[in-house]
Amino acid sequence: MSFTDKYTKAFKYLLPAPFTIAVALTIITFLIALVTTKPATDGILTYSTQLLKFWESGIWNSGLMIFAMQMMLMLVLGHVLALTKPVNKIISLAVKRCNNTAKAAALVTLLTVLVSLFNWGLGLIFGAIFARKVAEHATQLKLKINYPLIGAAGYSGLMVWHGGLSGSSLAKVAEPGHLREMMTGIISESEIALLPEKISYWETVGSNMNLFVIALLIIVLPAAMYWIGKRSKATIINVTNAESEEEINTIEGAEKLDHSMIFSLFFGGVVLCYIGYKVVADYNYDLLKFFNPNNINLLLFSLAIIFHKNVYSFLKAIDKAIGGASGILIQFPLYFGIMGLMKSSGLVTDISGFFVDVSNETTYPIFTFLSAGLVNIFVPSGGGQWAVQGPIIVQAASDLGISLPKSIMALAYGDQLTNMLQPFWALPLLGITGLRAKEILPYTLFLMVIGTLIYITGLLIF
Repeated sequence: MSFTDKYTKAFKYLLPAPFTIAVALTIITFLIALVTTKPATDGILTYSTQLLKFWESGIWNSGLMIFAMQMMLMLVLGHVLALTKPVNKIISLAVKRCNNTAKAAALVTLLTVLVSLFNWGLGLIFGAIFARKVAEHATQLKLKINYPLIGAAGYSGLMVWHGGLSGSSLAKVAEPGHLREMMTGIISESEIALLPEKISYWETVGSNMNLFVIALLIIVLPAAMYWIGKRSKATIINVTNAESEEEINTIEGAEKLDHSMIFSLFFGGVVLCYIGYKVVADYNYDLLKFFNPNNINLLLFSLAIIFHKNVYSFLKAIDKAIGGASGILIQFPLYFGIMGLMKSSGLVTDISGFFVDVSNETTYPIFTFLSAGLVNIFVPSGGGQWAVQGPIIVQAASDLGISLPKSIMALAYGDQLTNMLQPFWALPLLGITGLRAKEILPYTLFLMVIGTLIYITGLLIF
């Protein structure tokens, strides 16, 4: 049995479904809080009831529920946009240049990374469709390629997304008041007053450190995949065209409005013009200030409506995309419950105190990066991870006097890195490409090693 076979078997044996993990983490957090934070004057039953109340208040926290909806829309609308004809045409044009494994691996990686820096849902499906199209192109021309390597290239965007415009933590801290609301009940009012009202994209996505890291990713990842593509074994494959013509039925009455291109383009165009007005009037042409969860979703919504050209096509794409969000959607309340437990019991303060004791200005971002990578294996959602780990990072960074934007970026880097290890987000890609997790795993691990070097370099230099 090969290493990848053993690894895949071990991963399936040791890790249950992500929802089961979320339930298990809830129970573990509850027990830790019960043992370590129970006041001496309270009985076990009394304090257990109090902890359950903390948990419930976290689950139904209105601000966090809004956050969950924002992140779900970001995934679904990005997926919907990836299913449009203009995106398909871009992929088809790029596929013509993919006449061998090395060129295909490099180009798929490059474009997938660029798209994922804009939106993670779009990048995930874009990369999967691109990899599939390359395989269909190779089948048609009887070209020899390493299809699993191309599939891994299509998944590379999940290793860069959190440092881009749709990064969950970055989008959320860019909202006025989020940091202070999140830390209420954890630190004193005087300390909350010292927190910034918001952390703009200029301080995270647009920071010198992140721009340096992005430049390295754009250059090094495609080059590395080209290098391994030159040295990998290629074979003739047989992947049939996945597209099928839809049977067109007679359109009558009010259905004509559903299929009307004019209606769809008018509505989407009005929304897009309004977005342009906001960029000019509300943000003074500053695009990085414009990007926050609501504005990103509004932009994705307008583009999806326009590119699909009619409501019927748009809604069909929504039906396809919504399934990919269901597993994450139901996990969010549990992670919010964990946050409620940690926040109200004082567990956040204890954990952040530990980090303060063992860290300094140089090592803290590295510890944050490594811990975020570990947490992501069990909490495969950037939004859920921010809900659980965010308060710890904010408090520890504040106590140590370390740059808060850099600390948040360290979390983002760690969270996205181990997506190359955790197969959860690969499921849509595997479904589209027909590949198996163990086939792409050797190459995603290769990407993870390179990513680790790039991210640690950025954290140490800046």
